[in-house]
Amino acid sequence: MKRLPSHIVHLALRPALLLAPALLLASCGQAESDGPPPLSEAARAAVKADPGTSQEKLARAIDELFTDEGIGATDAVVVMHAGEIVAERYGDGIEKTTRLQGWSMAKTVTALAIGMLVADGRLHLDRSPPIPKWRRSGDARGDITLRQLLQMRSGLRHTESAEPAYKSDAARLLLLDGRDDMARQAEAEPLADEPGRVFRYSTATGTILADIATRTLTQSENATARQKTMAEFMQARLFAPLGLHSMIAEFDAAGTMIGGAMISATARDWARLGEFLRHGGSVKGAQVVPRKWVELMRHPSPRAPDYGVQLWLNRPSGTDRDVLFASQGPASAFAAIGRLGQFVIVSPRQKLTVVRLGNTRAEDEPALRRKLAAIFALYPES
Repeated sequence: MKRLPSHIVHLALRPALLLAPALLLASCGQAESDGPPPLSEAARAAVKADPGTSQEKLARAIDELFTDEGIGATDAVVVMHAGEIVAERYGDGIEKTTRLQGWSMAKTVTALAIGMLVADGRLHLDRSPPIPKWRRSGDARGDITLRQLLQMRSGLRHTESAEPAYKSDAARLLLLDGRDDMARQAEAEPLADEPGRVFRYSTATGTILADIATRTLTQSENATARQKTMAEFMQARLFAPLGLHSMIAEFDAAGTMIGGAMISATARDWARLGEFLRHGGSVKGAQVVPRKWVELMRHPSPRAPDYGVQLWLNRPSGTDRDVLFASQGPASAFAAIGRLGQFVIVSPRQKLTVVRLGNTRAEDEPALRRKLAAIFALYPES
């Protein structure tokens, strides 16, 4: 067979030789695009070297809470594992010292105050609470017990959500005709159901519970005296012992703590609250709230398996309601949850507390919950 001259062979192979580097670069670029993007310095710096799981995976899961456009804006994330902060990151303009509104997470704080008054023998779970209007002869609301209020099954005609939104009880209490005396308006609602029969989540109930706590502490109807008495109680009995130095509650014009929606704190202090609940109401071995009370808070309501006492539980609701990630996370997990995507999620078996604070629309919350579930999936259950 006749051999081709070398210059002809070179000319024949030249297109392939020129194409090879391009093909190599293209294949490298394709390989890079198939993998996850590199983490930013901020994402890596947010996670400690030994967070109890893969540092890379945890940093990436947290980074998605700040970079994913489909879950709203994240202001703060704190992850505590085995009692230590292992990850912490903040959004633009937010610092470790910034107080952030918890919205309905205030209900959990209010429930702890009620628990201490029950432990003191000043309130009783299965009796009618000290609300004068309900104790009038013939008023069916006198059959409502404190336990039923705490488990959101009072039977009161409260409307948490409505169309248009300004017709909801939450909007009326916080912004409109009920804002000056929220408890009076919330307590004035008639029964829609027999007490104890129906679960109905409501911010108005949190306000009633705060009023009950205040009435237990003082007989005064003076707004200034009511506010001072309740604020001092919360500081001395709860905030100071737990080290929640940033936590503050807001009050309405009648001196009632807005216990259903308006308590703020730094992300670290919200995490401390979660750790306090994880430890069954104790701080460094000191029992601030009775352990049995925290166990009651984590026990399912008779009318809602995913709700306890002012806490959400990571369990199927038996309805289309899904507030956590029951199909993905541990059944022992529970959470304080506030509107717009505020979460303090605690998983005792994983020794884990995760705080996420920010601004998320209701329609984006399922995607946000999936992102949070991914963090819990990184840690084994003990």
